[in-house]
Amino acid sequence: MKDGYTWLGIEIFMARIPILSFDRGTLVLHPPPKAKSWMDYATWDDRIEKFRIPAIHYTELLAGLKQEQSSIDNQASNYTGLKLEASLPLKPYPHQQEALQAWQAAGKRGVVVLPTAAGKTYLALMAMETTPFSTLIVVPTLDLMHQWYTRLLATFPTAEVGLLGGGSRDQTSILVSTYDSAAIQAESLGNRYGLVIFDECHHLPTDFYRVIAEFAIAPYRLGLTATPERTDGKHEDLEILIGTEVYRKRAEDLMGGALADYRTEQILVKLTPEERENYNQLIKTRNEFLQESKIFLSSLEGWQQFVMASGRSSAGRRAMLAHRKSKEIAFGTEGKIRVLIDILGRHYPSQTLIFTTDNATVYRISQELLIPALTHQTPVKERHEILDKFREGIYKVLVASHVLNEGVDVPEASIAVILSGTGSEREYIQRLGRILRRSSDPNKQAILYEVVAEQTSEEGTADRRKGSLSKPEIKSPKLRQLELLPSKTNPEIGYSTQAPPPKIAAEKVNPWQEDDEF
Repeated sequence: MKDGYTWLGIEIFMARIPILSFDRGTLVLHPPPKAKSWMDYATWDDRIEKFRIPAIHYTELLAGLKQEQSSIDNQASNYTGLKLEASLPLKPYPHQQEALQAWQAAGKRGVVVLPTAAGKTYLALMAMETTPFSTLIVVPTLDLMHQWYTRLLATFPTAEVGLLGGGSRDQTSILVSTYDSAAIQAESLGNRYGLVIFDECHHLPTDFYRVIAEFAIAPYRLGLTATPERTDGKHEDLEILIGTEVYRKRAEDLMGGALADYRTEQILVKLTPEERENYNQLIKTRNEFLQESKIFLSSLEGWQQFVMASGRSSAGRRAMLAHRKSKEIAFGTEGKIRVLIDILGRHYPSQTLIFTTDNATVYRISQELLIPALTHQTPVKERHEILDKFREGIYKVLVASHVLNEGVDVPEASIAVILSGTGSEREYIQRLGRILRRSSDPNKQAILYEVVAEQTSEEGTADRRKGSLSKPEIKSPKLRQLELLPSKTNPEIGYSTQAPPPKIAAEKVNPWQEDDEF
Protein backbone atom coordinates (compact mmCIF):
# COMPACT_ATOMS: atom_id res chain seq x y z
CA MET A 1 0.00 0.00 0.00
CA LYS A 2 1.28 3.47 -0.93
CA ASP A 3 1.14 6.73 0.98
CA GLY A 4 -0.28 5.23 4.17
CA TYR A 5 -0.38 2.31 6.54
CA THR A 6 -2.79 -0.26 8.01
CA TRP A 7 -4.01 0.07 11.60
CA LEU A 8 -6.34 -2.52 13.13
CA GLY A 9 -7.11 -3.67 9.60
CA ILE A 10 -8.11 -0.17 8.49
CA GLU A 11 -6.15 1.55 5.72
CA ILE A 12 -5.06 4.95 6.91
CA PHE A 13 -3.93 7.34 4.04
CA MET A 14 -1.46 10.12 4.62
CA ALA A 15 -1.80 13.36 2.69
CA ARG A 16 1.12 13.78 0.34
CA ILE A 17 2.83 17.13 -0.14
CA PRO A 18 2.72 18.13 -3.82
CA ILE A 19 6.14 18.04 -5.50
CA LEU A 20 7.15 20.65 -8.08
CA SER A 21 9.92 19.43 -10.38
CA PHE A 22 11.57 20.65 -13.58
CA ASP A 23 11.45 18.46 -16.66
CA ARG A 24 12.86 19.57 -20.04
CA GLY A 25 11.61 23.13 -20.03
CA THR A 26 8.38 22.49 -18.13
CA LEU A 27 7.27 22.11 -14.53
CA VAL A 28 5.60 18.95 -13.26
CA LEU A 29 3.28 19.31 -10.25
CA HIS A 30 2.09 16.13 -8.54
CA PRO A 31 -0.05 15.32 -6.71
CA PRO A 32 -2.34 18.28 -7.43
CA PRO A 33 -2.48 20.84 -4.58
CA LYS A 34 -5.79 21.71 -2.98
CA ALA A 35 -5.26 25.31 -4.06
CA LYS A 36 -6.83 26.50 -7.31
CA SER A 37 -4.46 29.17 -8.67
CA TRP A 38 -2.12 26.63 -10.30
CA MET A 39 -4.94 25.45 -12.56
CA ASP A 40 -4.60 28.63 -14.64
CA TYR A 41 -1.25 27.39 -15.95
CA ALA A 42 -1.56 23.60 -15.92
CA THR A 43 -2.15 21.09 -18.71
CA TRP A 44 -2.75 17.40 -18.17
CA ASP A 45 -0.11 15.12 -19.73
CA ASP A 46 -1.53 11.65 -20.48
CA ARG A 47 1.95 10.26 -21.08
CA ILE A 48 3.02 10.67 -17.47
CA GLU A 49 -0.45 11.11 -15.95
CA LYS A 50 0.57 14.33 -14.27
CA PHE A 51 0.03 18.05 -14.73
CA ARG A 52 2.59 20.11 -16.63
CA ILE A 53 3.08 23.85 -16.33
CA PRO A 54 5.21 26.04 -18.65
CA ALA A 55 8.44 26.94 -16.87
CA ILE A 56 7.99 30.62 -17.64
CA HIS A 57 5.08 30.69 -15.13
CA TYR A 58 7.29 29.53 -12.25
CA THR A 59 7.22 32.84 -10.35
CA GLU A 60 3.47 33.39 -10.76
CA LEU A 61 2.80 29.78 -9.76
CA LEU A 62 4.74 30.08 -6.49
CA ALA A 63 3.16 33.44 -5.71
CA GLY A 64 -0.34 32.03 -6.21
CA LEU A 65 0.31 28.97 -4.04
CA LYS A 66 1.82 31.13 -1.32
CA GLN A 67 -1.18 33.44 -1.34
CA GLU A 68 -3.47 30.43 -0.91
CA GLN A 69 -1.20 29.08 1.83
CA SER A 70 -0.65 25.86 -0.09
CA SER A 71 2.60 24.06 0.74
CA ILE A 72 4.66 22.26 -1.91
CA ASP A 73 8.01 20.55 -2.08
CA ASN A 74 9.89 22.76 -4.58
CA GLN A 75 12.48 20.61 -6.33
CA ALA A 76 12.38 22.61 -9.57
CA SER A 77 14.95 25.26 -8.78
CA ASN A 78 18.59 24.40 -9.35
CA TYR A 79 20.04 27.90 -9.42
CA THR A 80 22.31 29.08 -6.66
CA GLY A 81 23.26 32.23 -4.85
CA LEU A 82 26.61 33.85 -5.63
CA LYS A 83 29.10 35.88 -3.67
CA LEU A 84 30.03 38.46 -6.28
CA GLU A 85 32.90 40.75 -5.43
CA ALA A 86 32.54 43.46 -8.05
CA SER A 87 35.35 45.77 -9.01
CA LEU A 88 33.26 48.22 -11.02
CA PRO A 89 35.79 50.92 -11.88
CA LEU A 90 33.43 53.68 -13.03
CA LYS A 91 30.71 55.68 -11.37
CA PRO A 92 27.43 55.06 -13.21
CA TYR A 93 25.81 57.83 -15.19
CA PRO A 94 22.48 59.10 -13.83
CA HIS A 95 20.53 57.32 -16.56
CA GLN A 96 22.16 53.99 -15.65
CA GLN A 97 21.25 54.43 -11.99
CA GLU A 98 17.71 55.42 -12.96
CA ALA A 99 17.37 52.39 -15.23
CA LEU A 100 18.58 50.05 -12.49
CA GLN A 101 16.12 51.50 -9.98
CA ALA A 102 13.26 51.22 -12.47
CA TRP A 103 14.12 47.57 -13.11
CA GLN A 104 14.30 46.83 -9.40
CA ALA A 105 10.98 48.58 -8.80
CA ALA A 106 9.41 46.29 -11.43
CA GLY A 107 10.44 43.20 -9.49
CA LYS A 108 13.72 42.85 -11.39
CA ARG A 109 11.88 41.90 -14.57
CA GLY A 110 11.75 44.13 -17.62
CA VAL A 111 13.28 45.70 -20.69
CA VAL A 112 15.60 48.72 -20.71
CA VAL A 113 15.91 50.68 -23.95
CA LEU A 114 19.11 52.69 -24.32
CA PRO A 115 20.92 53.89 -27.44
CA THR A 116 24.11 52.27 -28.66
CA ALA A 117 27.15 53.40 -26.60
CA ALA A 118 24.97 54.40 -23.61
CA GLY A 119 26.42 51.71 -21.32
CA LYS A 120 23.92 48.85 -21.44
CA THR A 121 26.60 46.30 -20.52
CA TYR A 122 27.63 48.34 -17.49
CA LEU A 123 23.98 48.50 -16.43
CA ALA A 124 23.76 44.70 -16.68
CA LEU A 125 26.82 44.31 -14.46
CA MET A 126 25.18 46.58 -11.88
CA ALA A 127 22.05 44.39 -12.07
CA MET A 128 24.16 41.27 -11.48
CA GLU A 129 25.81 42.86 -8.46
CA THR A 130 22.42 43.59 -6.89
CA THR A 131 20.98 40.18 -7.86
CA PRO A 132 23.66 37.67 -6.82
CA PHE A 133 22.28 34.49 -8.35
CA SER A 134 23.66 32.21 -11.00
CA THR A 135 23.29 34.18 -14.24
CA LEU A 136 22.84 33.40 -17.92
CA ILE A 137 23.73 36.13 -20.43
CA VAL A 138 22.44 35.61 -23.98
CA VAL A 139 23.98 37.51 -26.91
CA PRO A 140 23.50 37.41 -30.70
CA THR A 141 27.10 36.90 -31.92
CA LEU A 142 30.31 35.13 -31.00
CA ASP A 143 32.17 38.44 -30.99
CA LEU A 144 29.76 39.83 -28.44
CA MET A 145 29.99 36.63 -26.41
CA HIS A 146 33.76 37.04 -26.08
CA GLN A 147 33.40 40.76 -25.25
CA TRP A 148 31.02 39.90 -22.42
CA TYR A 149 33.34 37.16 -21.18
CA THR A 150 36.27 39.57 -20.97
CA ARG A 151 34.19 42.22 -19.24
CA LEU A 152 32.78 39.75 -16.70
CA LEU A 153 36.22 38.46 -15.76
CA ALA A 154 37.42 42.03 -15.23
CA THR A 155 34.35 43.00 -13.18
CA PHE A 156 33.97 39.83 -11.08
CA PRO A 157 37.53 38.44 -10.91
CA THR A 158 36.69 35.69 -8.39
CA ALA A 159 33.57 34.45 -10.20
CA GLU A 160 33.33 31.31 -12.29
CA VAL A 161 32.56 32.50 -15.83
CA GLY A 162 32.00 30.20 -18.81
CA LEU A 163 30.93 30.15 -22.46
CA LEU A 164 28.31 28.28 -24.46
CA GLY A 165 28.83 28.55 -28.20
CA GLY A 166 31.64 28.57 -30.72
CA GLY A 167 32.82 25.15 -29.55
CA SER A 168 32.60 25.90 -25.82
CA ARG A 169 30.11 24.04 -23.61
CA ASP A 170 30.92 25.19 -20.08
CA GLN A 171 28.65 24.61 -17.09
CA THR A 172 29.34 27.54 -14.81
CA SER A 173 27.40 29.74 -12.42
CA ILE A 174 27.84 32.68 -14.80
CA LEU A 175 27.43 31.61 -18.41
CA VAL A 176 27.59 33.68 -21.60
CA SER A 177 25.85 32.06 -24.56
CA THR A 178 24.82 32.90 -28.09
CA TYR A 179 21.10 32.89 -28.81
CA ASP A 180 21.59 29.88 -31.09
CA SER A 181 23.33 27.75 -28.46
CA ALA A 182 20.98 28.80 -25.65
CA ALA A 183 17.94 27.89 -27.76
CA ILE A 184 19.39 24.47 -28.57
CA GLN A 185 20.18 23.81 -24.89
CA ALA A 186 17.09 25.54 -23.47
CA GLU A 187 15.62 22.35 -21.97
CA SER A 188 18.71 21.75 -19.83
CA LEU A 189 19.48 25.40 -19.00
CA GLY A 190 15.98 26.30 -17.84
CA ASN A 191 16.28 25.71 -14.08
CA ARG A 192 19.97 26.50 -13.56
CA TYR A 193 19.86 30.30 -13.58
CA GLY A 194 18.03 32.76 -11.35
CA LEU A 195 18.86 35.78 -13.51
CA VAL A 196 18.79 35.83 -17.31
CA ILE A 197 20.10 38.85 -19.23
CA PHE A 198 18.99 39.12 -22.85
CA ASP A 199 21.38 41.42 -24.69
CA GLU A 200 19.96 42.83 -27.95
CA CYS A 201 16.67 41.34 -26.78
CA HIS A 202 14.84 42.29 -29.98
CA HIS A 203 16.18 38.96 -31.28
CA LEU A 204 14.29 36.97 -28.64
CA PRO A 205 10.68 36.93 -29.92
CA THR A 206 11.33 34.57 -32.84
CA ASP A 207 9.90 31.07 -33.04
CA PHE A 208 13.34 29.55 -32.47
CA TYR A 209 14.82 31.85 -29.81
CA ARG A 210 11.78 32.43 -27.61
CA VAL A 211 12.17 29.01 -25.97
CA ILE A 212 15.17 30.40 -24.08
CA ALA A 213 12.72 32.48 -22.03
CA GLU A 214 9.77 30.09 -22.15
CA PHE A 215 11.75 27.10 -20.84
CA ALA A 216 13.40 29.13 -18.04
CA ILE A 217 12.14 29.45 -14.49
CA ALA A 218 14.37 32.47 -13.82
CA PRO A 219 12.44 34.86 -11.55
CA TYR A 220 14.71 37.76 -12.57
CA ARG A 221 15.03 38.87 -16.20
CA LEU A 222 16.64 41.87 -17.87
CA GLY A 223 16.29 42.75 -21.54
CA LEU A 224 18.64 45.26 -23.17
CA THR A 225 18.24 46.86 -26.59
CA ALA A 226 18.47 50.14 -28.45
CA THR A 227 15.52 49.27 -30.68
CA PRO A 228 12.95 46.81 -29.31
CA GLU A 229 10.37 47.47 -32.04
CA ARG A 230 10.00 44.80 -34.72
CA THR A 231 8.06 45.25 -37.93
CA ASP A 232 6.38 41.87 -37.43
CA GLY A 233 4.86 43.15 -34.19
CA LYS A 234 6.47 40.41 -32.09
CA HIS A 235 8.19 42.95 -29.84
CA GLU A 236 4.93 42.91 -27.89
CA ASP A 237 5.87 39.38 -26.76
CA LEU A 238 8.84 40.80 -24.83
CA GLU A 239 6.42 41.73 -22.04
CA ILE A 240 5.56 38.04 -21.64
CA LEU A 241 9.07 36.67 -22.18
CA ILE A 242 11.01 39.22 -20.10
CA GLY A 243 8.73 41.86 -18.61
CA THR A 244 7.42 45.32 -19.37
CA GLU A 245 9.55 48.14 -20.72
CA VAL A 246 10.74 49.81 -17.52
CA TYR A 247 13.04 52.53 -18.86
CA ARG A 248 13.84 54.27 -22.14
CA LYS A 249 16.19 57.03 -23.21
CA ARG A 250 16.93 58.35 -26.70
CA ALA A 251 20.31 59.38 -28.06
CA GLU A 252 19.31 63.05 -28.02
CA ASP A 253 18.34 62.71 -24.33
CA LEU A 254 21.93 61.78 -23.47
CA MET A 255 23.78 64.20 -25.78
CA GLY A 256 26.54 66.11 -24.05
CA GLY A 257 26.46 63.77 -21.06
CA ALA A 258 26.81 60.04 -21.46
CA LEU A 259 26.96 60.44 -25.24
CA ALA A 260 28.80 62.88 -27.46
CA ASP A 261 27.03 65.79 -29.13
CA TYR A 262 26.07 64.94 -32.69
CA ARG A 263 24.28 66.13 -35.76
CA THR A 264 23.05 64.45 -38.93
CA GLU A 265 23.35 65.82 -42.45
CA GLN A 266 21.64 64.42 -45.52
CA ILE A 267 23.25 64.97 -48.92
CA LEU A 268 21.19 64.47 -52.08
CA VAL A 269 23.29 63.37 -55.04
CA LYS A 270 22.16 63.59 -58.67
CA LEU A 271 22.67 60.65 -61.00
CA THR A 272 24.68 61.32 -64.15
CA PRO A 273 22.58 61.63 -67.31
CA GLU A 274 23.64 58.13 -68.35
CA GLU A 275 22.83 56.69 -64.91
CA ARG A 276 19.48 58.50 -64.90
CA GLU A 277 18.52 57.14 -68.31
CA ASN A 278 19.43 53.58 -67.31
CA TYR A 279 17.69 53.91 -63.94
CA ASN A 280 14.44 55.21 -65.44
CA GLN A 281 14.40 52.46 -68.08
CA LEU A 282 14.95 49.77 -65.44
CA ILE A 283 12.20 51.15 -63.21
CA LYS A 284 9.89 51.31 -66.23
CA THR A 285 10.58 47.64 -67.05
CA ARG A 286 9.88 46.63 -63.47
CA ASN A 287 6.73 48.73 -63.06
CA GLU A 288 5.19 47.57 -66.32
CA PHE A 289 5.42 43.99 -65.10
CA LEU A 290 4.03 44.90 -61.68
CA GLN A 291 1.08 46.74 -63.21
CA GLU A 292 0.30 43.87 -65.58
CA SER A 293 0.51 41.42 -62.67
CA LYS A 294 -1.50 43.72 -60.35
CA ILE A 295 1.28 43.54 -57.72
CA PHE A 296 1.78 46.41 -55.29
CA LEU A 297 5.03 46.78 -53.37
CA SER A 298 3.63 48.62 -50.36
CA SER A 299 3.55 45.51 -48.17
CA LEU A 300 5.45 42.34 -47.39
CA GLU A 301 2.75 40.34 -49.18
CA GLY A 302 3.33 42.38 -52.34
CA TRP A 303 7.03 41.69 -52.27
CA GLN A 304 6.44 38.00 -51.71
CA GLN A 305 4.15 37.99 -54.74
CA PHE A 306 6.85 39.74 -56.79
CA VAL A 307 9.49 37.20 -55.77
CA MET A 308 7.23 34.27 -56.63
CA ALA A 309 6.16 35.85 -59.92
CA SER A 310 9.78 36.46 -60.88
CA GLY A 311 10.38 32.73 -60.84
CA ARG A 312 7.41 31.82 -63.02
CA SER A 313 8.12 33.69 -66.23
CA SER A 314 10.88 35.31 -68.24
CA ALA A 315 9.08 38.66 -67.93
CA GLY A 316 9.09 38.27 -64.14
CA ARG A 317 12.80 37.47 -64.13
CA ARG A 318 13.52 40.52 -66.30
CA ALA A 319 11.49 42.69 -63.92
CA MET A 320 13.35 41.42 -60.85
CA LEU A 321 16.71 41.81 -62.59
CA ALA A 322 15.75 45.36 -63.59
CA HIS A 323 14.79 46.11 -59.98
CA ARG A 324 18.11 44.88 -58.64
CA LYS A 325 20.12 46.74 -61.29
CA SER A 326 18.26 49.95 -60.46
CA LYS A 327 19.30 49.47 -56.84
CA GLU A 328 22.91 48.97 -57.87
CA ILE A 329 22.87 52.25 -59.78
CA ALA A 330 21.49 54.14 -56.76
CA PHE A 331 23.93 52.43 -54.38
CA GLY A 332 27.05 53.04 -56.44
CA THR A 333 26.49 56.23 -58.40
CA GLU A 334 29.67 58.14 -59.22
CA GLY A 335 28.31 61.17 -57.41
CA LYS A 336 28.42 59.32 -54.09
CA ILE A 337 32.12 58.54 -54.49
CA ARG A 338 32.84 62.23 -55.17
CA VAL A 339 30.88 63.27 -52.07
CA LEU A 340 32.69 60.63 -49.99
CA ILE A 341 36.08 61.96 -51.11
CA ASP A 342 34.99 65.49 -50.15
CA ILE A 343 33.85 64.36 -46.70
CA LEU A 344 37.04 62.40 -46.02
CA GLY A 345 39.17 65.37 -47.07
CA ARG A 346 37.17 67.77 -44.94
CA HIS A 347 37.44 65.69 -41.75
CA TYR A 348 40.88 64.10 -42.04
CA PRO A 349 42.41 62.80 -39.76
CA SER A 350 39.19 62.10 -37.78
CA GLN A 351 38.33 58.44 -37.22
CA THR A 352 35.67 57.72 -39.83
CA LEU A 353 33.32 54.81 -40.57
CA ILE A 354 31.74 54.30 -43.99
CA PHE A 355 28.63 52.11 -44.24
CA THR A 356 27.07 50.55 -47.33
CA THR A 357 24.39 47.94 -47.81
CA ASP A 358 26.25 45.84 -50.40
CA ASN A 359 29.68 44.23 -50.48
CA ALA A 360 30.37 45.30 -54.05
CA THR A 361 30.46 48.97 -53.04
CA VAL A 362 32.61 48.14 -50.00
CA TYR A 363 35.25 46.46 -52.17
CA ARG A 364 35.06 49.20 -54.80
CA ILE A 365 35.73 51.93 -52.22
CA SER A 366 38.46 49.83 -50.63
CA GLN A 367 40.25 49.37 -53.93
CA GLU A 368 39.79 52.87 -55.33
CA LEU A 369 40.52 54.80 -52.12
CA LEU A 370 42.85 52.27 -50.41
CA ILE A 371 40.60 51.97 -47.33
CA PRO A 372 40.50 48.80 -45.17
CA ALA A 373 37.27 46.86 -45.73
CA LEU A 374 35.16 44.68 -43.45
CA THR A 375 32.42 42.34 -44.66
CA HIS A 376 31.00 39.02 -43.47
CA GLN A 377 33.63 37.41 -45.71
CA THR A 378 36.53 38.94 -43.79
CA PRO A 379 38.29 36.23 -41.72
CA VAL A 380 37.92 36.68 -37.95
CA LYS A 381 41.64 37.15 -37.33
CA GLU A 382 41.91 39.78 -40.08
CA ARG A 383 38.80 41.56 -38.77
CA HIS A 384 40.31 41.85 -35.28
CA GLU A 385 43.58 43.08 -36.79
CA ILE A 386 41.81 45.81 -38.77
CA LEU A 387 39.73 46.93 -35.78
CA ASP A 388 42.81 46.99 -33.53
CA LYS A 389 44.67 49.21 -36.00
CA PHE A 390 41.63 51.48 -36.26
CA ARG A 391 41.50 51.66 -32.45
CA GLU A 392 45.21 52.56 -32.32
CA GLY A 393 44.78 55.27 -34.96
CA ILE A 394 46.96 53.52 -37.54
CA TYR A 395 43.90 53.28 -39.78
CA LYS A 396 41.83 56.46 -39.92
CA VAL A 397 38.99 55.14 -42.05
CA LEU A 398 37.07 51.84 -42.36
CA VAL A 399 34.42 50.82 -44.87
CA ALA A 400 31.92 48.08 -44.02
CA SER A 401 28.56 46.65 -45.01
CA HIS A 402 26.29 45.11 -42.35
CA VAL A 403 29.05 43.48 -40.30
CA LEU A 404 29.51 46.47 -37.95
CA ASN A 405 25.80 47.03 -37.31
CA GLU A 406 25.57 44.86 -34.22
CA GLY A 407 27.58 42.56 -31.98
CA VAL A 408 31.02 44.03 -32.70
CA ASP A 409 33.10 46.18 -30.37
CA VAL A 410 33.73 49.08 -32.74
CA PRO A 411 36.47 51.50 -31.63
CA GLU A 412 35.64 55.14 -30.99
CA ALA A 413 34.94 57.22 -34.11
CA SER A 414 33.49 60.68 -34.71
CA ILE A 415 32.40 60.63 -38.35
CA ALA A 416 30.06 58.17 -40.05
CA VAL A 417 29.00 58.14 -43.69
CA ILE A 418 25.99 56.09 -44.79
CA LEU A 419 26.36 55.62 -48.55
CA SER A 420 23.50 53.13 -48.66
CA GLY A 421 21.36 51.21 -46.22
CA THR A 422 18.09 49.41 -45.68
CA GLY A 423 14.81 50.88 -44.52
CA SER A 424 15.38 49.44 -41.04
CA GLU A 425 15.21 52.01 -38.24
CA ARG A 426 17.25 49.62 -36.10
CA GLU A 427 20.15 49.66 -38.55
CA TYR A 428 20.10 53.46 -38.69
CA ILE A 429 20.17 53.80 -34.89
CA GLN A 430 22.96 51.24 -34.62
CA ARG A 431 25.08 53.04 -37.21
CA LEU A 432 24.50 56.37 -35.51
CA GLY A 433 25.48 54.81 -32.19
CA ARG A 434 28.90 53.89 -33.56
CA ILE A 435 30.01 57.52 -33.33
CA LEU A 436 28.31 58.53 -30.07
CA ARG A 437 30.82 57.06 -27.64
CA ARG A 438 32.44 59.68 -25.42
CA SER A 439 36.11 60.35 -25.99
CA SER A 440 38.93 62.13 -24.21
CA ASP A 441 37.90 65.26 -26.11
CA PRO A 442 35.12 66.91 -24.06
CA ASN A 443 34.15 68.96 -27.13
CA LYS A 444 33.68 65.99 -29.45
CA GLN A 445 31.14 66.69 -32.20
CA ALA A 446 29.99 63.55 -33.97
CA ILE A 447 28.53 63.85 -37.47
CA LEU A 448 26.47 61.33 -39.40
CA TYR A 449 26.35 61.96 -43.14
CA GLU A 450 23.59 60.25 -45.09
CA VAL A 451 24.30 60.27 -48.84
CA VAL A 452 21.17 59.60 -50.88
CA ALA A 453 20.70 59.27 -54.66
CA GLU A 454 18.15 61.91 -55.61
CA GLN A 455 14.88 60.92 -57.33
CA THR A 456 15.44 57.23 -56.69
CA SER A 457 13.89 54.70 -54.35
CA GLU A 458 16.67 55.55 -51.88
CA GLU A 459 14.79 58.68 -50.80
CA GLY A 460 11.86 56.58 -49.62
CA THR A 461 14.23 54.13 -47.92
CA ALA A 462 15.95 57.00 -46.08
CA ASP A 463 12.57 58.30 -44.88
CA ARG A 464 11.52 54.88 -43.63
CA ARG A 465 14.62 54.22 -41.58
CA LYS A 466 14.02 57.47 -39.71
CA GLY A 467 10.27 56.81 -39.53
CA SER A 468 9.46 56.86 -35.82
CA LEU A 469 12.37 59.19 -35.10
CA SER A 470 10.34 61.98 -36.68
CA LYS A 471 7.32 61.33 -34.46
CA PRO A 472 6.69 63.67 -31.50
CA GLU A 473 7.57 61.06 -28.91
CA ILE A 474 10.93 60.19 -30.47
CA LYS A 475 12.28 63.36 -32.03
CA SER A 476 15.63 63.53 -33.77
CA PRO A 477 17.78 66.56 -34.47
CA LYS A 478 16.65 68.46 -37.54
CA LEU A 479 17.93 66.94 -40.75
CA ARG A 480 20.05 69.33 -42.81
CA GLN A 481 20.44 68.82 -46.52
CA LEU A 482 23.96 70.00 -47.26
CA GLU A 483 25.16 71.20 -50.65
CA LEU A 484 28.72 70.04 -51.27
CA LEU A 485 30.82 70.95 -54.26
CA PRO A 486 33.49 68.53 -55.49
CA SER A 487 37.01 69.79 -55.96
CA LYS A 488 36.51 69.70 -59.73
CA THR A 489 33.01 70.88 -60.48
CA ASN A 490 31.17 68.83 -63.07
CA PRO A 491 27.78 70.26 -64.09
CA GLU A 492 26.54 66.76 -64.81
CA ILE A 493 27.21 65.53 -61.27
CA GLY A 494 25.56 67.81 -58.75
CA TYR A 495 24.60 67.86 -55.12
CA SER A 496 21.07 69.08 -54.67
CA THR A 497 18.95 70.44 -51.85
CA GLN A 498 15.68 70.27 -53.74
CA ALA A 499 12.54 68.85 -52.11
CA PRO A 500 12.01 65.12 -52.64
CA PRO A 501 10.07 64.25 -55.81
CA PRO A 502 6.74 62.41 -55.84
CA LYS A 503 6.89 58.68 -55.11
CA ILE A 504 7.64 56.50 -58.13
CA ALA A 505 4.82 54.10 -58.95
CA ALA A 506 5.03 50.76 -57.17
CA GLU A 507 7.72 51.93 -54.73
CA LYS A 508 7.34 50.99 -51.07
CA VAL A 509 5.79 53.63 -48.86
CA ASN A 510 5.54 51.78 -45.55
CA PRO A 511 7.97 49.69 -43.50
CA TRP A 512 7.30 45.98 -43.66
CA GLN A 513 10.53 44.12 -43.15
CA GLU A 514 13.47 44.22 -40.74
CA ASP A 515 16.02 44.15 -43.54
CA ASP A 516 14.75 45.86 -46.64
CA GLU A 517 16.88 43.83 -49.06
CA PHE A 518 14.87 44.53 -52.14
